Amino acid sequence: MKLYDYGTAPNPRKVRIVLAEKGVDYELIQVDLPARAHKSPEFLKMNPSGKVPVLELDDGRFLSESIAICRYLEAVYPEPNLFGADPFEMGHIEMRNRQMETELWTQIGVSWIHGPIVAKMGIYKQIPEAKEVSDENVRNYYKRLDGEFTESEYVAGTRFTIADISLLTGIDFATGMVGLKPDESLENLWRWHALVSSRDSVDSMSK
Repeated sequence: MKLYDYGTAPNPRKVRIVLAEKGVDYELIQVDLPARAHKSPEFLKMNPSGKVPVLELDDGRFLSESIAICRYLEAVYPEPNLFGADPFEMGHIEMRNRQMETELWTQIGVSWIHGPIVAKMGIYKQIPEAKEVSDENVRNYYKRLDGEFTESEYVAGTRFTIADISLLTGIDFATGMVGLKPDESLENLWRWHALVSSRDSVDSMSK
């Protein structure tokens, strides 16, 4: 298998962590996003949306969208389980992962689009007011998570799952690229962050 990646992008990092958790061998191919290689005709044949990650299977087929790729990997390599071992756990992990995506990742995305790094690219109209609102939403969500981690060791219960991967990659991207590092006073959130960051599967190059 080949994984088309970009080093600081958070979505490919989700897939890298899942691949490492499952001990899968693969070839990593870096896509030059600043040079717009992901919008080239060759890349668009693999993913018409023009985004990373893309997983190329050994038979030449392609999958895109990070969670879709991770679900494929879960089906092919079921252990260690990351999406749920019984119907309730599957639903609970899905619920928590969707919360990370729709309530936190979306707001980080708005702050990224309307932030200084993207501004230099000149590809989007900047709306400072939108960033002010999303920045505040992210900080409020961090506080919510800090409260939730008083009662739960991991995002979806008592073990590491895809929901933890989504949250970790989101926070690390927000911290390193968007200027939205959680406040140091959020001790429970940072306790969780240290716990999951210590896993062998969690690479450091995108933190």
